[in-house]
Amino acid sequence: MTTAAYQTQLPATAGWLSRAEAWLDHKGKGAWIAAMVLGFIFFWPVGLALLAYMIWSKRMFGKGCNHRKSHHMSRHTAWSAMKPSGNTAFDAYKADTLKRLEQEQEAFEAFLERLREAKDKAEFDQFMEDREKRATEMAKVEEDA
Repeated sequence: MTTAAYQTQLPATAGWLSRAEAWLDHKGKGAWIAAMVLGFIFFWPVGLALLAYMIWSKRMFGKGCNHRKSHHMSRHTAWSAMKPSGNTAFDAYKADTLKRLEQEQEAFEAFLERLREAKDKAEFDQFMEDREKRATEMAKVEEDA
């Protein structure tokens, strides 16, 4: 295989670093690790730079190196879900379902907001109670002294 097969997904102005990254992504996490080890063997700053890049770009601990492809596909799928199907009954059902889901999402977000406010109020009330208790104890200590 040649790298020409991987350049089809890259823009025409992609440099050699972008092509190398795409090639390593296509080969998988093992290729990234091999490149890092070879970088440490031949010139340690290169290996260190590759290690930092792998951690920063989440290639080291992510599920895989092909996350860009899956992200692109999920965007494509989401966009195609919004297009009309041509079946008016199904499109009406889909519109009603999406409207209902949006309403449920808004209701759930409002519930979460009320829950956060209640938690904040409970924490603040606990703080004020502890503060008052400490002030009472300090006053008692001063009276005894």
